[in-house]
Amino acid sequence: MNQMNESEFAGSRWRGLYKLGGVTALMIAVLLLGEIAVYAILPRPDTAIEYFGLFRESWLAGLLYLDLLGMLSYLLFVPTILALYMALRRTSETIMVVATALFFVGIADFFATNTAFPVLSLSSHYAAAETDAERAVFLAAGQAMVALFNENAFLVSYVIVSAAWTMISWVMLHSDIFGRLTGYAGILAGTAGILAVVLEHVAVKGVLFFAIALYFAAIMFLFVWVVLVGLRLYRLRATGAAIHER
Repeated sequence: MNQMNESEFAGSRWRGLYKLGGVTALMIAVLLLGEIAVYAILPRPDTAIEYFGLFRESWLAGLLYLDLLGMLSYLLFVPTILALYMALRRTSETIMVVATALFFVGIADFFATNTAFPVLSLSSHYAAAETDAERAVFLAAGQAMVALFNENAFLVSYVIVSAAWTMISWVMLHSDIFGRLTGYAGILAGTAGILAVVLEHVAVKGVLFFAIALYFAAIMFLFVWVVLVGLRLYRLRATGAAIHER
């Protein structure tokens, strides 16, 4: 693999993209902490009627629980992933092309199947319905939207993007740009996330606890990863000094 040192990286014509990618990575870290707070504080709805009740109390709370912060994070990830591609393409262009493509497939799947705003709309129609028949129709549609979100928008896209940043982090381990801690944090975030999804769908009693623990570990490792990535990209944008991080 070809390596690209820091002075070459910082002196390239993509410095503006590196700065933007660094800033958005740090913003993602803040949103990850927000997601932890949301799931720790807000009650966990399981059915459409519970989501409708949550939206009736606070539309913002409902959107937050249907991953509003995740939507913002995915949008912010775009410049970060592009900056990482430009930074690491000389180390392994093949892997970076595949990983970048996977990431964008993952976020496209997420936005195509995320049902947060449809559920918000259905909750308004349900509240305004005048007959039991009308309410039953909106409730059934809402339950379908909730099921679609749980089984597709989050899980499928989460596996795809987890695989993407695992691959990117593996390339980091073979470059002179990012430290080994950054690479290992990304690999652990990706593998923990994928294992969590697998365990959540294994029909064995007692594994849900381990799946939840792995989800939490994945978020924490991802938090470390985006902070280190953000600081490194921003630092490399700001200086041309040849400082090699091993």
